[in-house]
Amino acid sequence: MSFLESAKQYTGSDLENIFFRPMLSGPSALDLGVRVLYNMPVPTTIQLWEGQQNILQKYTAAGWTGGAAANKLQKTINLGRVKAELGFSAADYFSLVYEKIAARADVNMDDLTGTELEQAETALFKQALAESIRATMWVGDTSAASGYNTFDGFLKTIKAGAVQEKFYNAVYQEADFSDPAKIVTILDDLWLNAAERIQDMKAQGQLAFFVTSDLYYAYEKYLDSKSADAAYLATSEGRPSLAYHGIPLVDVRLGAYLGDTSFHKSFCLLTDRRNLVLAVNTSDFPGNEVRMWYNPDLMENRQRAVFMAGCEVLDEKMVTYAYRA
Repeated sequence: MSFLESAKQYTGSDLENIFFRPMLSGPSALDLGVRVLYNMPVPTTIQLWEGQQNILQKYTAAGWTGGAAANKLQKTINLGRVKAELGFSAADYFSLVYEKIAARADVNMDDLTGTELEQAETALFKQALAESIRATMWVGDTSAASGYNTFDGFLKTIKAGAVQEKFYNAVYQEADFSDPAKIVTILDDLWLNAAERIQDMKAQGQLAFFVTSDLYYAYEKYLDSKSADAAYLATSEGRPSLAYHGIPLVDVRLGAYLGDTSFHKSFCLLTDRRNLVLAVNTSDFPGNEVRMWYNPDLMENRQRAVFMAGCEVLDEKMVTYAYRA
């Protein structure tokens, strides 16, 4: 056997349970670092509620003085219909699928069943699909002629809509990362210039610094310079995650994507994770599917996914952004 010919189509619950829900829930969703909404009704509306303040009153007599309802921020995410397509030569495709099967310890290579082949094919496509969604939610730009232009990403929304006085970049421009301690100055600057509303949310555990890889590496080098046994151990074995004063640093890993865009190539933003929302829908539009088939004319294996996706920044005023021009 040197190629795979069986066609596969996933719709409805199979599309949800086999492909998208594993990518957009649990640990996979946490890896994205943002709020993920999957298969919410279209149009997808997002809210961030604020509790009422100063609700205590003097008890004087019977009656109701509850006042107005709680405030809320609300936006509608414009979901666009998108498709993802991959094509491999039959020989290359079989080799890739076979490699994924061979890496599993529980597989009998002399008796490959259709289920094992299907799982390997699915894993191959899901990996490419998940990375494409992740990259587009950051660098997406529908006005671009090519590249990641299926829906607008967070950076376009932040760049266009953030209040200008929230753009603190003077310290960033002067930073020389040959001195790793400069990264602390940038993080401090973001925190000190953040709105009080953002600072008050720290206790809720949802604040995060979203940084490009150069800043993430600079902060690692800064921690390496600390003269402690823990720093030595972390230098040799690495760190699973980084945080500054209890606020996690999330490496957005966009170095391979920012070069072909008009966005800043090095940046750091501080916001609440729930303020950045990714929405994906595979159920509310006819024709949503994942299909894998073999084209005998071209001796090519093809994969296609059709679904709806979009993202939104709930409140631009809750973002403090610094960048290097």
